[in-house]
Amino acid sequence: MDEKIQEKVAMSMPRIGDPAPAFKAVTTQGEINFPADYKGNWVILFSHPADFTPVCTSEFMTFATMEKKFNEANCKLVGLSVDGLYSHIAWLRTIKEKIEYKGMKNVEVTFPLIEDITMEVANKYGMIQPGEATTKAVRAVFYIDPKGIIRTIIYYPLSLGRNFDELYRVLIGLQAADEFGVAMPADWRPGDDVIVPTAGSCGTAKERMESKGEMTCHDWFFCTKKLDEDKVWKAVLKK
Repeated sequence: MDEKIQEKVAMSMPRIGDPAPAFKAVTTQGEINFPADYKGNWVILFSHPADFTPVCTSEFMTFATMEKKFNEANCKLVGLSVDGLYSHIAWLRTIKEKIEYKGMKNVEVTFPLIEDITMEVANKYGMIQPGEATTKAVRAVFYIDPKGIIRTIIYYPLSLGRNFDELYRVLIGLQAADEFGVAMPADWRPGDDVIVPTAGSCGTAKERMESKGEMTCHDWFFCTKKLDEDKVWKAVLKK
């Protein structure tokens, strides 16, 4: 393939709001048809640069330890790297049998890890970033909703491990925003005030500024209201 064309293919990626590109793949948990097999669930599809590398090992141990929390919030985890299936299996066995890190040990990874030695899936999702590496996927994270639509994309370089508190916070925030028709301010966590959609008319803006109701308006375009933490968790964990 021409070098420029190859680079263009490697750099292409879907966007927020696009349907998740479909693929079939072999994984450590058998074959999957993505995203069809996950209809009705949220999915975090994430890539890592390589098996038997320390940053990736720390991430997989953390994901596996938190998998129950993600599952309870109606979210499945699916990993990917451009390594082969047998490498994946050997690495995951090593993690369970030999690695202890930050109090985590005997960690078994039960979510699927995709074999992608042809880089077909990685290229479909723009996980190969030539400026970072041409033979390894960066640390990409795709949130895909129950309808198969990409809702959030987060990218990390090879050298920086992901923040798992943030990955979980994003999942909860997306679901709460959908459920209650609101937006989340900076650093939002369940129990914090949420942002009411901006007023669509002068009349509505005036009413809001003069209202003494449940909203707090910092200005006509910036109004917040309470959203109880219990309501958030009931909405998310019931699914």
